[in-house]
Amino acid sequence: MVFSSKLIEDAVNEFSKLPGIGKKTALRMVLQMLKMDKESVNGFTEAISRMRNEIVFCKHCHNVADTDVCTICVSSSRNRSQICVVENIRDVIAIESTQQYNGLYHLLGGILSPLDGIGPEQLNIDTLYQRVKNDEIQELIMALSPTIEGDTTVYYIAKQMSGLQVSITTIARGIAFGGELEYADEMTLARSIAKRLPIENYVSVRKDAQ
Repeated sequence: MVFSSKLIEDAVNEFSKLPGIGKKTALRMVLQMLKMDKESVNGFTEAISRMRNEIVFCKHCHNVADTDVCTICVSSSRNRSQICVVENIRDVIAIESTQQYNGLYHLLGGILSPLDGIGPEQLNIDTLYQRVKNDEIQELIMALSPTIEGDTTVYYIAKQMSGLQVSITTIARGIAFGGELEYADEMTLARSIAKRLPIENYVSVRKDAQ
């Protein structure tokens, strides 16, 4: 792809670094921005810059936030006896879209994957343990993607929590094994949350299926 402007070329190269954005799509985006007035483009670039430079992570649940505590953790309308354990922010967005859950969250920042060098020390498991221990949490809802890595993470966390007085449940398997939580449709995800199972029952079902 040959450019008559180094500025255009640089902009295209930057846009094409985004996932799913090829050079042709990046070029269309850049050319569209050329049609926009400068104030709109400046507003766009400022919003991106502020997001990257000023975003913080909630000190309680590790969700993205504008302040030290995210809007979900600070909300008085939330059920503070429940914590839904998820992998990342995309899963929080997916579950919130169902409008079927009104508790708190805890973002692990990933799932256990020894082959990729991701062990318990790379995840936010210690802070989850402290929340359950100190905050009178009655239920942990394990809402991890139904994959081998996700199941391994569920089993590990359940074992870590064995000495605490907390009920551990997992979302029902309306989501196909091997699927990713963020790609489930809202209805399926809502039913999976509503019909969640005690972790003991889930382990039994998984063993029978193997």
